[in-house]
Amino acid sequence: MDACGAVTDVRLIGVDVGGTFTDFVLWEDGALRVHKRPSTPSSPASAILDGIALLDPDADARVAHGTTVATNALLERRGARTAFVTTEGFADLLYLGRGEREELYALQPRPIEPLVAREHTVEARERIGAGGAVVSGLDPEEPERVARAVAALGVESVAVCLLFSFAAPDHERAIGRALAGLPEAHFLSLSVDVLPEMREFERASTTVVNAFLGPIMDGYLARLVAGVAPRPLWVMGSHGGTLPPREAARLPVATLLSGPAAGVAGALALARRAGLETVLTFDMGGTSTDVALCEGHVPMASDGVIDGHRIHVPAVDVQTIGAGGGSIAYVDDAGALRVGPRSAGAVPGPACFQRGGTEPTVTDAHVVLGRIPHGEILPGGLRIDRLAAEEACATIAAALNRDVRDTARAIVQVAEARMERALRRVSVERGVDPAAAALVAFGGAGGLHACALADALGVQSILVPARPGTLSALGLLLCAPATTASRTVLGTRAADASDEPARRRAWREVVDQAVAGLREVGVTGEPRIVREADLRYAGQSFELTIPWLGAGPDAFAEAIELFERSHERRYGYRLDGTAVELVTLRARAELEAPLSKPPPPVARVTQATRAHDAGSAPVVQADATEQSTVILAADSLSDAVLHGPAILAHGDATTWLAPGWCARRIEGGDLMLSKTGSDVALKAGQSL
Repeated sequence: MDACGAVTDVRLIGVDVGGTFTDFVLWEDGALRVHKRPSTPSSPASAILDGIALLDPDADARVAHGTTVATNALLERRGARTAFVTTEGFADLLYLGRGEREELYALQPRPIEPLVAREHTVEARERIGAGGAVVSGLDPEEPERVARAVAALGVESVAVCLLFSFAAPDHERAIGRALAGLPEAHFLSLSVDVLPEMREFERASTTVVNAFLGPIMDGYLARLVAGVAPRPLWVMGSHGGTLPPREAARLPVATLLSGPAAGVAGALALARRAGLETVLTFDMGGTSTDVALCEGHVPMASDGVIDGHRIHVPAVDVQTIGAGGGSIAYVDDAGALRVGPRSAGAVPGPACFQRGGTEPTVTDAHVVLGRIPHGEILPGGLRIDRLAAEEACATIAAALNRDVRDTARAIVQVAEARMERALRRVSVERGVDPAAAALVAFGGAGGLHACALADALGVQSILVPARPGTLSALGLLLCAPATTASRTVLGTRAADASDEPARRRAWREVVDQAVAGLREVGVTGEPRIVREADLRYAGQSFELTIPWLGAGPDAFAEAIELFERSHERRYGYRLDGTAVELVTLRARAELEAPLSKPPPPVARVTQATRAHDAGSAPVVQADATEQSTVILAADSLSDAVLHGPAILAHGDATTWLAPGWCARRIEGGDLMLSKTGSDVALKAGQSL
């Protein structure tokens, strides 16, 4: 093992696919090599395989991959033609949902159309009660009848979710066996395998999403596995760990937050190295921005919504908004300036990339303001063209009756307002003052907005990685192989505060299931077990997930106390004397990560980029004045302090050091930005 916690003779590749660029990191011989190339949205695997072949011609590296295939397929509704099998009388489950108004003030709200057409729903004649008792038995001929009805629909995939099957799975498994015996090939998704937890709508929605994405993900991963062979491949899961391809293909719903999860892991690792405990992660790429609050650990959640679809699986707790460098600015019908969520993506990309894009984007606005220098050469040979950016922004300027520079400033400010709201949602709305945290800014565009967002939130320190554009790819190498399992125990003896033996049995079953997930794919070694539980006050309809720290008879009491403290922090009160219910048990089995620590400071970039070793250019400041601003290569900074304004080029991203902020290099080659204060100043442009 070396200083980074990696076996020195093992070569590792992390691949993160973004909306504009596909990022690669190669760990070999104790050093890191980074590479970027334009993504290929029509065939995501193409850019991946080309990059891996360039970095690893001998095909002896291990590959970890963060994918957006499942996410994009869901957002674009490009999944499989799917059937839904449910208990008789519950055919409208997906249409009824929770009855919530997504648009509170809309007189004619537009409901989210389910992924399964109503005519593709098949009802099974059976019924399980809430406690797991059989209310109406499953006739021996019923599974075959259901299978024939599904076969007649001509679908590609089937989701099965019977009422209360998580408490008694026999009926659902019998129907699953009948469906698996059909001569036609169907992707089969059973709720008892995907989400054996209470709440019928969330369970059905998650199972349907899994079935909808299954054939797409299965085909994509089959091509990728064949293309990277003989290299072993692991796929990043939403839960912050990596999965073998077979498991990711079986549970594509568990990869919907694949990329953002790796970014949070990488950001937290760098924050720990810098001595930062509480951080806000800010990952701004080409199509979206992901933010999270880390209080010494990667935050997790078990419930989320993606494009209106409920997803109830363990996932890193991130907020995602459709505002990235490629987000398109436009004027709406009321004459207001809007930014995103529509993006120029990799093709045609922002106008300044000169790949056919003509609509103004956030990146174009920064080019107009001078914060991304004209002529800068980006990975893939893209050259920044300021004239093209100005022409694109001029279309919005004319509609707003403003000049181009003011319009560019407005585009940036509108995008930053959306990002600020997202950062407040993960901090202020959860009882955390953002001013008490540091901001970790990364992604291709994170450093361009970090100072403005920190000023708005009262944040005093910003950490910018040495290679911010490829941090998510690096995070993949810091994530351990892991599988998860869960089980609802509400209504069973295991939930009773006095029945410790039943609770121990339930925990043992959940832990064994999580470990079995690793064993089934041939993984050896003794995994580390992380346990969590969902608790709530009696009568509540929502839970909080808390760590289950103890193993003895007092573990439940300790969990209750931790729950009540968490409840008071989140909601401002606790209900002393009110019974606390144990609802769901969760276990995670994980092995050692390929890298246990961030890599050493030196990172080689494969592409030749013009990093502007020294120079200056006119840049429009936040107050609309234009000022000659120094442009420096971020790698050229020493321990001395540089005061803004300044533009720092990283080779794979750009950082805008605003007036009132200063920067210095710290351990690992990262940049620490802070409000101008006691440090000895080094004036912008002074010799380094």
